[in-house]
Amino acid sequence: MQNYSKMSYPSAAFDVEATNAFFRKVYNWMAAGLILTAITAHVVASSATIVNALYNSSGLLMALVIVEVGLVFFLSMAINRISAATASMLFIAYSLLNGVTLSSVLLVFTGESVFTAFLATAGMFGAMSVYGLYIKRDLTSMGGFLMMGLWGLIIATVVNMFLGSGMLELAISGVGVLLFMGLTAYDTQYLRELGGNMDLSGADETPRKLVIIGALKLYLDFINLFIFLLRFLGHRRN
Repeated sequence: MQNYSKMSYPSAAFDVEATNAFFRKVYNWMAAGLILTAITAHVVASSATIVNALYNSSGLLMALVIVEVGLVFFLSMAINRISAATASMLFIAYSLLNGVTLSSVLLVFTGESVFTAFLATAGMFGAMSVYGLYIKRDLTSMGGFLMMGLWGLIIATVVNMFLGSGMLELAISGVGVLLFMGLTAYDTQYLRELGGNMDLSGADETPRKLVIIGALKLYLDFINLFIFLLRFLGHRRN
């Protein structure tokens, strides 16, 4: 499961034109991150030398995962202190690094499973994002429940690393799919309200930094939804 950082969710009126402009930039950055991740994962998985260095080296993969966690938390916590250019570079760095660690899915699961899971993820993510964008119901009350579910999922995943239960892994994957579908709608509604108050044409860097944070949040929703869906439905290589 990839890293996910909690942020506070304001409630505000939003301007449609400003929101659309904000979302275009958020989705452009998110798409760029996903493309970089996919290309990096393919390059790593296609190189026997890199695969051997990555997966046969003691502690290297764990070190990369720790760096990933650090990047997400640093970008989320320090967004007010760093420049928009730095935030952009950190997002790109995270996307590339995530591609390295996610190369494992190309080695473990069949290409058909990966492709099918990606298409299903794109459809589910798109549907929940549209739901969060246009629903009039306030989803703020879901925040506490979703974060509790996320922590429960993390704990269950860690426990199953020691138990190695196939049934528990299936249950975790199913819950993970539902959880990140909910988070996609929740985060999209948050960004809708946030984007309605953003002036992207001014000299202030704050809106551009919030675009990166928004892209990161939706990127993480997409990646986690993809991983759990792949684990739930995917076929492993023999």
